[in-house]
Amino acid sequence: MTAKTPAYLRIKQDILTRIHAGEWVVGSAIPTEMVLTKEFGVARMTVNRALKELTDERVLERRQGSGTFVAQQKFNRAYVNIRNIAHDIEQQGKRYTAKVLSKSIICHADIESHLRSALLNEFALISDGLEGDQPAIFEVKVLHLADDTPVQYEERWVNAELLPEFIEQDFSQVNTSEFLIANLPLEYGSYTISAVNADDQVAAALQIQSHDAVLLLGRKTHSRGQVATVAQLWHAGDQHQFSGML
Repeated sequence: MTAKTPAYLRIKQDILTRIHAGEWVVGSAIPTEMVLTKEFGVARMTVNRALKELTDERVLERRQGSGTFVAQQKFNRAYVNIRNIAHDIEQQGKRYTAKVLSKSIICHADIESHLRSALLNEFALISDGLEGDQPAIFEVKVLHLADDTPVQYEERWVNAELLPEFIEQDFSQVNTSEFLIANLPLEYGSYTISAVNADDQVAAALQIQSHDAVLLLGRKTHSRGQVATVAQLWHAGDQHQFSGML
């Protein structure tokens, strides 16, 4: 661990490592906040934050009066299949194409200068032990089109250690989500949907006006006890809708 890594993130990673190693199995109780506070030498609120985030991410579940337990960890593949943009477009009878706008390799030494602060929190732990010039994160930006009209602008960051061949793919021909599902044992994921205003970069990609309303889908998945990928998917407000089954 690095000295700059926030304590709650170190605790999260330690818990994920223990779960992945089988030390704490599905359905088993983990130590109490008081025990973890003493083990890590931090304030109780720091442990609480780590446990709350893991609970929100459905890694853990809290049972009133009983404690905190390891949750059944399932990656919801059905959700990814429903939201596969290529399938959505083709099912509408339109022609799907994709344009790769950029592909980058972010080395360990460049993480802090390259990533926004929110992404730094997600990937803070993956580069521990790497040398300065070793790849830590892959970044791709892809534009998805229906009959040559942009409908989704994708920015995705992938843990280079978990899938080193990712950056070699031609994502104008291979869908990023499909490639990840086929090549990584994705354990669980989380997502958010927000209505936001397009900044200049997103607006230019989607061929809309700056500050126009867009839907932003944020997606994060884990594999082998680590963050595997973080994606931000922007959709023009009049070009896309979300649906699924309850």
